[in-house]
Amino acid sequence: MSEENKDINTEDVCDASSEETDVNCEESTLKKQSKSSKDKKLKAELEALKAKLAEAEAKNASDAAEAADKYARLAAEYDNFRRRSQKEKEAVYGDAVAATVMGIVPIIDNLMYAEKFGGGEDNPEKFAEGVKLILGKVPETLEKMNVSVFGTPGETFDPNLHNAVMHVEDDSYGEGEIVDVLQCGYKYGDKVIRYAMVRVAN
Repeated sequence: MSEENKDINTEDVCDASSEETDVNCEESTLKKQSKSSKDKKLKAELEALKAKLAEAEAKNASDAAEAADKYARLAAEYDNFRRRSQKEKEAVYGDAVAATVMGIVPIIDNLMYAEKFGGGEDNPEKFAEGVKLILGKVPETLEKMNVSVFGTPGETFDPNLHNAVMHVEDDSYGEGEIVDVLQCGYKYGDKVIRYAMVRVAN
């Protein structure tokens, strides 16, 4: 059978009235209906997938916008916090300096009075006594600022508090006993501000 005979139009064949042709026509119609049904089903699935894709894209765009907004707010909050912390730090430092100066101002005033009215050359003993009285107020002033003085003869040497700059061999002193203090040490709470410079025995 030639190719032309194979490609006979189904509609032409269906025009014939034989029983065999009717069966062929029904099969062809069923095939067409099945194909059409599959096409519709595939189109419906495609449309559903397109709708889901569009919905997902819209959701992703919304999520991205929300994340960008959260990031912008967080960055602004952090910047405000950083500036506020810097101002607070500067204020605390300024307050600490002011409190320290106010603590030592009376001592400075007394030393200036001693220089002006003490008559150091004319009456050195009186001048020395005045300076001694002023120095006697120093520990009280430092105590108000939570600063303590340490380093006195008779203490035991502690490398966490003292710097031993001289060493003497003398059996009248104990092992590691501080014989002399060249410079006192100072602590703020538990923090050493300056180590005591001492002479240690044995």
